[in-house]
Amino acid sequence: MIAVAVVGAKGRMGSTVVDAVNDAEDTRLSHTIDHGQDIAQITPGNTDVAVEFTVPSASLDNVLALVDQGVNVVVGTTGWDEDRLAKVREVLERPEHRNQCVFVAPNFAISAVLADHFAAQAARYFESAEIIEMHHPDKIYAHSGTALNTAHAIAKARRDAGLGAMPDGTRSDAGSRGQVVEGVHVHAVRLRGLNAHEEILFGNPGEQLVIRSDCFDRGSFMQGVLLAVRQVASGRYTCLLYTSPSPRDR
Repeated sequence: MIAVAVVGAKGRMGSTVVDAVNDAEDTRLSHTIDHGQDIAQITPGNTDVAVEFTVPSASLDNVLALVDQGVNVVVGTTGWDEDRLAKVREVLERPEHRNQCVFVAPNFAISAVLADHFAAQAARYFESAEIIEMHHPDKIYAHSGTALNTAHAIAKARRDAGLGAMPDGTRSDAGSRGQVVEGVHVHAVRLRGLNAHEEILFGNPGEQLVIRSDCFDRGSFMQGVLLAVRQVASGRYTCLLYTSPSPRDR
């Protein structure tokens, strides 16, 4: 049995993780920690993997504290950027933490992970690409971490293929063309009734490819969370920082 602690256990995602851990046959809940409680309760003696689902302002400190305590971590909180990731890499490179693992993924839904993967494969074959991400209006960040990760993957694939800038003759002073991420336009919709959805649009003269991921409830993320927990607990990966849905050795 894999002993799993959940940090942010009373939040919307955290409480869903608690239920998933309790329902899985190969995991058991070791600790639940929420705002105001002492994260130092989580140690290698009682926990194999901690799952961190809190808020962006607290996530980095929580992860660094867990690593300092010798605990492996799976991170689902959004808002991670390269500066934050670099701080975790620096800590993991210290000799005392070289047997530890931190997994940070922009999305744990299998459909979203595959959409991101397929988009990177398709990007080199199309002149144009844009992303529309659609979420409920209570989501803190726009644009979503998933959409930004997809944009970076598309941009890299285009660079690797030697493609130039995408055609765009539109003039707009109102920001209606969305945020531009490495040349890729990303549009955010916040609408009551939605949960988490992403459309990745590719275009060539006379043809279009649309890759779409729809997550209708928080349970859609749990298969990926449990998969990450199992991989981290397996001990196959040490002193690694996973920064995409497809883990690779650093």
